Amino acid sequence: MKFILALTLCILASASNAVVDGHKYPFDNNVDKERFEVLAEELRCPKCQNQNLADSNAPVASDLRDKVYELMIEGQSDDEIVGYLVDRYGDFVRYNPPVQKNTFFLWFAPGVMVFIAFIMIISLTRGKKKDVTLSEEEQKKLAKLQAARKQNDSHLQKDRTDSSVETSEKHDS
Repeated sequence: MKFILALTLCILASASNAVVDGHKYPFDNNVDKERFEVLAEELRCPKCQNQNLADSNAPVASDLRDKVYELMIEGQSDDEIVGYLVDRYGDFVRYNPPVQKNTFFLWFAPGVMVFIAFIMIISLTRGKKKDVTLSEEEQKKLAKLQAARKQNDSHLQKDRTDSSVETSEKHDS
């Protein structure tokens, strides 16, 4: 039973390696293969939401993987390949678009929002506290309440002392 489980796991593990990039592209060396995998992971599928070319099963992603492979075989650099795809599909195909006029908000909005939230938190915690003045009648009521509380607290303390004395007397006898 353990042998069958181990064999099944080995088969599944090797099958997942065979389909990492969706296709088997024959490369002369591992450097080109790794370069292809990096490009396929860094480029976004134009049809899919937040999926790169390596993970997407969409037909357009398969076509783009084929095109990336074709351009690599032609000897084009990574920048030329990315440039070709950007010319055709726009900056959307990049996961990290460059800072330009049209992407300025995308890059700097999170920092601005954090700064605004920080300022709001500071202003709310340091809010202006108004001095509260009590009328004479309110001051008298407050004094009565404080006196009643003090008296109540002393009665509670006395009751606790009495009950602890009673408890200790019960234990002694």
